[in-house]
Amino acid sequence: MADYQNIGVGYQAQRRADPRIALQIRHAIGDANKVLNIGAGTGNYEPSDCDVVAIEPSWVMIGQRAKQAGPAVRGVAESLPFRDGTFDVAMATLTLHHWRNLEAGIAEMQRVSARQVIMLFDACMYLTWMTMEYYPEIAQLQSERDAPSAEEVLSLLRRGRSEIVEVPRDCTDGFGGAFWARPEAYLDPVVQAGMSSFAQLTPHDLELGNDRLRNALESGEWDHRFGELRTMESNDLGYRLIVT
Repeated sequence: MADYQNIGVGYQAQRRADPRIALQIRHAIGDANKVLNIGAGTGNYEPSDCDVVAIEPSWVMIGQRAKQAGPAVRGVAESLPFRDGTFDVAMATLTLHHWRNLEAGIAEMQRVSARQVIMLFDACMYLTWMTMEYYPEIAQLQSERDAPSAEEVLSLLRRGRSEIVEVPRDCTDGFGGAFWARPEAYLDPVVQAGMSSFAQLTPHDLELGNDRLRNALESGEWDHRFGELRTMESNDLGYRLIVT
């Protein structure tokens, strides 16, 4: 599993909330007042107009939270240190694939909050060119291979709906699929450092992937096969928002 005590250094420099995705999440949160952000990281996508408490296992990530962000507690999703019904909404953004026990974490979310808002990536994300063609080792990582589907999470919640989260071509957040139309970015060490999937690769596998993609770009192969992506405004890569 990803160790954010190590890979989280400098995370905030690369990972910034995309305003379009943030707006979709904010609409899902609705008129809630008290919000818990689970696996909060540096605090991206936390609503600024709500009373937010964050819970995050890594001190490195907590230390990068903005000064104006709400208080943060060190802890894990599977054992939340709050009383039943403390929050109106519990949110979790691109974190479920790092949880050690999904069922326990979802149960805890439901225990401490009236509603849940969860952004995740569904299995079809791995049909993208990046993981299918150039970095197939990413799809074999435990955190990615065992990532829960929207249907699995909805079955544990026993209610709610799933919304498509389109990823803009110029997405300002540096998560795994953000550069689907900007392949050159995946060769940038700073970009790679902001993604847990790249950070978990062995140096050998990372070098292999970089060589594959670099060669495809230099030869024109990537643009011949996938160049049409550069003209699209947004894309459905399998990111989903679960709303109860």
